[in-house]
Amino acid sequence: MARERLLTTSTGKKKKEQGRPSALRIALRRSRRFARPALYGALMLCGFGAIAYGIAVVDPAGQARRMLDQVARIGPDRSMTVQAVIVDGRQNTPIELIREALGVSRGDSMLSFSPEAARQRLEAIPWVAAAHVERHLPGTIVLRLEERRPFAIWQNQGRFVIVDRDGKTVATDGLDQFGPLPLIVGPGADRTAAALYDLLAAEAAVAERVQAMVRVGERRWNLRLHSGTDVLLPEAAEAAAIKRLAELQQEAKLLDRPLAAIDLRLPDRLVVRTNRETPENQPARPAARRERG
Repeated sequence: MARERLLTTSTGKKKKEQGRPSALRIALRRSRRFARPALYGALMLCGFGAIAYGIAVVDPAGQARRMLDQVARIGPDRSMTVQAVIVDGRQNTPIELIREALGVSRGDSMLSFSPEAARQRLEAIPWVAAAHVERHLPGTIVLRLEERRPFAIWQNQGRFVIVDRDGKTVATDGLDQFGPLPLIVGPGADRTAAALYDLLAAEAAVAERVQAMVRVGERRWNLRLHSGTDVLLPEAAEAAAIKRLAELQQEAKLLDRPLAAIDLRLPDRLVVRTNRETPENQPARPAARRERG
């Protein structure tokens, strides 16, 4: 007959050797597993409630709460700071003016940077016709510029500036760095010279001899040639006069002659003056006398 070993405790009570746990014990273990998280959650809620109550009592104005909110906001923004600025389309705009207009430095917050405000400041720069500013998170600003193109040197009241085709002044110094540009002279020449320039470009034999385009009385044009000759063009009929001048050059080499002036203001008459009234190789000045229309 086989023996069954019984385990005894120090009190003398017998205990059976444990095998598989009973169903009751398994149920108790499961209940404790779900009860502990609920208990911890209740304790945490009580703790937060006590803290909130303490803050409300000690700091009724809510300064501590606002400070905690600021600290919470600082955390996510640290990774969104200005790290690079990419500029496309810049040729003549001074880089220091771009930096000043953008108004940001490395490490500044990307979220506080306003692309629209930067665009407005950039378009206030004389060289900039249009600006496009984009904010690429987390840390890059992309800038695309459309610059005005230097068109001519405008001489007015003893002052020389660079203007674009619309007459917008884009530069007031360093004029020689833009290469050879047409010279336009007189009040109003800045706004109206582009149309006359295009007419001259169609007649190379005339254009290559022009030193300056001189606006007279803000009504019509004179052409000062490299030879010192002044060509008087009619008001509002420049195209026909320039074509006629090109034909005279081809037929009679008129522009190569040492003349003081060639008057084309009357469509059916050519007036040539041989005595020079103005120094050679100087831009012509507007006539002192009133001209008839």
